[in-house]
Amino acid sequence: RISAGGGEKPDIHPEIRRNGEKIKIAMRPVLSSDGTYKIGTWVREDTQGIGTLTYVTKTGEFGTLGHGITDVDTGTLLNLHGGELFQTQIVDIMKGEKGNPGELQGYINMIAKNTIGKIKKNTEQGVFGEMKEERVSAYSGKAYEVGRKQEIEAGKAYLYANLEGRARMYEIEIEDIKINARDNKSMEIRVTDKKLLKLTGGIVQGMSGSPIIQNDKIVGAVTHVFVDDPTRGYGIFIEEMLVQ
Repeated sequence: RISAGGGEKPDIHPEIRRNGEKIKIAMRPVLSSDGTYKIGTWVREDTQGIGTLTYVTKTGEFGTLGHGITDVDTGTLLNLHGGELFQTQIVDIMKGEKGNPGELQGYINMIAKNTIGKIKKNTEQGVFGEMKEERVSAYSGKAYEVGRKQEIEAGKAYLYANLEGRARMYEIEIEDIKINARDNKSMEIRVTDKKLLKLTGGIVQGMSGSPIIQNDKIVGAVTHVFVDDPTRGYGIFIEEMLVQ
């Protein structure tokens, strides 16, 4: 028993979920030095970040990032209870250097008029949801045919990103294709576009999800940068995102 001011705090019986299994446990709150009872848990209320929208289907379904949203401290995939996709303003670019990944610095004004869609799923292959109906036409540009992994070739391709106020193509090389990979590191890519190298140094944080286009088909999305070489990184096959 633990008491304060004559009061007593009985055990509580919360239900937790661990590795997909629901477990009921007993916890006894402990009196803290500030006079309040605590159970010793740490809860992350929300998380946010900047990434690139990979695709929007004609029916308004979207996919982004090409990898999941993970806890900043533990690195584990977050079990999100919903979320929203917002239009973001990029205000600065920190160029990537060897040993020091760069990043897109942006401002997210989380007000209703900037909401693009609702997040429904967070997976190892990306974040997925549905666009607001009135936003679909604004974000549904050129329709690309899906390029299957068997169609991808080593060689020239393009990375599609919005870094200068409008989306444009930047030339890259697909250097390696791991045809049997089911994770988010199924392609190795290298930035060759001189303008992009001058602008960002290569791949930076915030470019995750940028579509990879080859032979006028969408074949994948950028997912990671090599810390020791920001001109190189990984991509995921687009079909791995589409089956989520």
